[in-house]
Amino acid sequence: MKIKPVLLFSAGALAFASCNTDKKSENDVPVRTIFFEKSGMDTTISPGENFFLYANGQWMKETDIPGDQTGWGSFYTLYEDNQKNLREIIEDAIQEDNAKGSAGQKVADLYASGMDTVAIEKLGYDPVKPLLEKIDAVQDYKQLVNLSADGYKDGDGFLFGIYVGPDDRISTKNAVNFNQASLNLPNRDYYFNADSATVNIRKEYLKYITKLFTLTGIDASTASKNAEAILNLETLIAASHSTPVELRDPVRNYNKYAVADLQKELPDMNVRDILDRMLIKTDTVLVGQPKYYKTLNDLLKNQPIDVWKAKLKFKAISDAAPALSKSFRDARFEFYGKTLSGQKIQTERWKKMVETVDGGLGELLGQLYTQKYFKPEAKERMLSLVNNLQKVYKSRIEKLDWMSNETKQRALAKLDAFTKKIGYPDTWKKYDDVSIDRGDYYKNLQSIAQHDYKEMVAKMGKPVDKTEWGMTPPTVNAYYNPSFNEIVFPAGILQFPFFDFGADDAINYGAIGAVIGHEMTHGFDDQGRQYDKDGNLKDWWTPADAKLFTAKANVVVDQYNKFTVLDNQRVNGSLTLGENLADIGGVAIAYEAFKLTEQGKGDEKIDGFSPDQRFFLSYAQVWRIKNRDETLRMRIQVDPHSPEMFRVNGPLSNMPEFYRAFDVKPGDKMYKAESERVKVW
Repeated sequence: MKIKPVLLFSAGALAFASCNTDKKSENDVPVRTIFFEKSGMDTTISPGENFFLYANGQWMKETDIPGDQTGWGSFYTLYEDNQKNLREIIEDAIQEDNAKGSAGQKVADLYASGMDTVAIEKLGYDPVKPLLEKIDAVQDYKQLVNLSADGYKDGDGFLFGIYVGPDDRISTKNAVNFNQASLNLPNRDYYFNADSATVNIRKEYLKYITKLFTLTGIDASTASKNAEAILNLETLIAASHSTPVELRDPVRNYNKYAVADLQKELPDMNVRDILDRMLIKTDTVLVGQPKYYKTLNDLLKNQPIDVWKAKLKFKAISDAAPALSKSFRDARFEFYGKTLSGQKIQTERWKKMVETVDGGLGELLGQLYTQKYFKPEAKERMLSLVNNLQKVYKSRIEKLDWMSNETKQRALAKLDAFTKKIGYPDTWKKYDDVSIDRGDYYKNLQSIAQHDYKEMVAKMGKPVDKTEWGMTPPTVNAYYNPSFNEIVFPAGILQFPFFDFGADDAINYGAIGAVIGHEMTHGFDDQGRQYDKDGNLKDWWTPADAKLFTAKANVVVDQYNKFTVLDNQRVNGSLTLGENLADIGGVAIAYEAFKLTEQGKGDEKIDGFSPDQRFFLSYAQVWRIKNRDETLRMRIQVDPHSPEMFRVNGPLSNMPEFYRAFDVKPGDKMYKAESERVKVW
């Protein structure tokens, strides 16, 4: 299975407290003067009892999550600020006389077409009717497979989880990857868990399916029967799916087949014809989860064709719902927004359209964004920070007492080979084949989908382009990509609270420094360590060192398994292992790098806090986030990141430097005996 880039933060949640300024720069831009907000602290709580709440407790008590959000805090408000900046850029473009086909024209007209809800309302669900008619015309499962494969060219494909990207074992060569698909709930567990919350989600899911069908004119009784049949079919499919923890094993999920051999495994699906319909020319394929495709092969012929057609029609309507009339948008929000995530009211339309433009034309909008909001000196300063942490990481690897010299040399070679991407791409993507019409929002989305697919399949037979980015420049996130052996920091995250030119080193190293260390450590977490310096899935460890690493990683799993969320649920230490290792390593590396700075070497207090205390408070401030219960419940099941409280308390409870900074002693809840503390990297 192709591992997705390892993110700093899950896509389901995005960012900070209001800007504290009391002066302006020469160009009238507000200048921040306060970099840690003491008012958010709860000093009635001892730092050694719960440092997250000590640093953020008052803010947690006083903060209400806005109705259109699933959570609130650092990432969310930074994301909101970015959306406002992007909206301004787009609306400026709308006022300009843009040449047809220019970046300004495409960005402006895509946004405007989505904002024209009057025109969208008049169309109802007309835009998706042609696809529904194609599904209606299907007479047997072979035609169903053909339709499913054909649809990918138009962004309407079904049944197959397809991705073209580096072959995990030959990172310079592109390959087609097939992964499990066909579920509309977050993962397999939602179909089987018997707790009351999940049972209720399934009931609401049935209501959602029924509602969409009735909105297309199907009578309520038939719609309800369709919903039951679809849920039953998806439950059968879910039994074939790997669990979130199983999906984290890159070796287990790497299965290469000659097309002829895969055909033998799937006798009722014409594999060569499927690939041809998808415009993919290859003699070999990678199949992440073969069990899914073997089950799909059997279910296609064993389950009634009318049930399959109902499932595809529901999928088509649900996927199109955000671009259809209000009744469809409302129905989708009621389930995916309210029921699954706890969101109270829908996100404002302009915010959704900014997201659509960024998601669909990201490197066109990104050019406009970085010209206005990202300074060249920010890139230079960031590169300096990355290089500083890389030197510290090198020193830490050299000093490891549990790793042999043989493995150390390979680890150092991998560290030295990191590609560093900061701010935005050196070469921008082209969207010449994307046609954007201000009067047809749905058609615009189709054109983008067609472009994206064409761009993806064009990679087949070509060398991997390692200059490509996996995020747009305004994105408030960062990632490590194992196949590229790269760490990537988009312009969007290089802002306060993560990074500020005016902040002291304790603030920047505790924030963006820990982010840098986090992404570097992903190269050596339980997944990343299985890739060599060139990005190939290859075992470069001695057996003894691999065994020692696994033992240390198991300690981390056990530590996080004990963290309780929502009173009766626990963090899944196995699912979150990679992120927890990255958090633990990231903050430790950032601290050591900070101690090499003048401030880190000194003891001058700011706002009453020592340099070390400010470093740890900055780290805690980055994760000042409050989640809705529904969001937390879903995250525990699907998100490889631990909830924010444990992203703070977990790593710091393993750091003797934190103990010294805040006088943490035996008997404090965060205190661990030295023998219980973990240090991997």
